[in-house]
Amino acid sequence: MNNKNIVKIENLEKSYENGNIKVLNGIDLEIKEGEFVSIIGPSGSGKSTLLNMLGALDIVDNGKINVANYDLTKKKNLDEFRSEKIGFIFQLHNLIPNISVMENVEIPMYETKLSGKQRTNKALKLLNDVGLKDKTKTKPTKLSGGERQRVAIARALANDPAIILADEPTGSLDSRSGKKILELLNDLHKEKNVTLIIVTHDMNVAKLADRIIEVLDGKILKSNDNSFLNEDINC
Repeated sequence: MNNKNIVKIENLEKSYENGNIKVLNGIDLEIKEGEFVSIIGPSGSGKSTLLNMLGALDIVDNGKINVANYDLTKKKNLDEFRSEKIGFIFQLHNLIPNISVMENVEIPMYETKLSGKQRTNKALKLLNDVGLKDKTKTKPTKLSGGERQRVAIARALANDPAIILADEPTGSLDSRSGKKILELLNDLHKEKNVTLIIVTHDMNVAKLADRIIEVLDGKILKSNDNSFLNEDINC
C-alpha cells in the first residue's frame, strides 16, 4: 500500500424513486492504492450502492467520485473503465452456466488485444492460482459453491484490475468454503498489491481488512484502522 489515493469521493449523493428514497447522503471517502477495505453496515445502509458507484454500475446524482484516475461524474462511456480497472466478485458468482470454467474466465479478455492462445494461457494460470487447474473443461453447474466463487475470482483478475470490488463474496458459502475464499482474496491482495474493497455483514470477514468503514443511513459513520477496532461496530 502507498499514500496515493485510488478512490476519492466528495459529498456523494444517490437517490431512487425520483428522489423519494435517499440511499447515499453526502459520502466522503478516500482509499489508498493497495489498501484492503471492508465496508459494513445494516441492510439498507447504502453499502452496496456505494460499491456499485465505485464500479460505475450506477450513476451519481450529486457530488464527485474519482476512481483509478477516472472522473466517474463526467465520463460518459464507462465500459473501458469497467473492463480495464475493475474486477467484480458477486455473492451469486454470475457465471455463465452453459460454458466451461475456462471460457468463463476468458470472457473479460475478449475486449483486449490478446490472441486466443494468450487468453487461454492466462486463464489457465489464473485457474491454477485459485486451485482449479483440473476443472478447466467443467461447467459451473458441476462445481461446489466455493469452487464457483474461485472461478469468479479468477475471472475478476483476468484483466489485471487496479481494484477488486466484492459484494458479500462469502455470503452464500458454508464457513469452511468461506474461509478458503477469504484466505485466497487476502493472499491475492498481498501478492498483486491490488486494492480490495469488500462489502460484508460478517465481522470475521471485515476484520481481515486494513480498515473497516461503517455506513449507516447513507453516511460514513466510522472509518477505523483495524488496530483500533471498536467492539460496538454494527454489522
